[in-house]
Amino acid sequence: MFSFFTSVNAQKILFVGNSLTYSNNLPDILEDIANKSGIEIKTKSLCFANYAIADHLNEGKLHKTLSKKKYDYVVVQQGPSSQLEGKKMLIDDGRILKKVCDKYNTKLVYFMVWTSKKWYHTLDLVIENHKIAAKQNNALLFPVGKVWKEYNKHKNVEYLYSLDGFHPSKAGSFLAALTMFHRLYPKENLHLLKFPDYKKWIKNEDSFKLIIKLIEDN
Repeated sequence: MFSFFTSVNAQKILFVGNSLTYSNNLPDILEDIANKSGIEIKTKSLCFANYAIADHLNEGKLHKTLSKKKYDYVVVQQGPSSQLEGKKMLIDDGRILKKVCDKYNTKLVYFMVWTSKKWYHTLDLVIENHKIAAKQNNALLFPVGKVWKEYNKHKNVEYLYSLDGFHPSKAGSFLAALTMFHRLYPKENLHLLKFPDYKKWIKNEDSFKLIIKLIEDN
């Protein structure tokens, strides 16, 4: 089995993506989860509507940000990328971004997303394409889309989608942030998290427990 993470002690993380990341301010949720576990994570976001990796590379803010401050990780996210064109962008533009990260001595991490409800049948391709891109570019991977898929196999659980059927609900952003936290700190026992501390993002305790179980299983 391909291992994406070994021993990791993250402190400063730069999120590079679009509205799937900035919805519900996912980086803040990650910071809060870490803080409640006695861990300090500081995040910065370069996330703009409809941006792909290429847009960030061409726009210039990414390079300026990395030149001014040291980050442990650059977490990159674009659209689902299930089709051939998206897969190519994920790999080829990711390869360019990896060289930028290497220049500034930071690690590249792919944020594996999910599909819209309309295109849910392509989620397996999203999962596979992100795995391929991460492996080919010697990058790390947050397998959020995989956990998302496993969660949706269960009935009577809190909804991960917002009303538009694509962007995450607060529960969906919580699932994503907790998946990231577990990959960064795999030795932290998620079962020690207390449900009342996270009710502003997830309302159902059974759903909260299910998310923890699935993240640890994946």
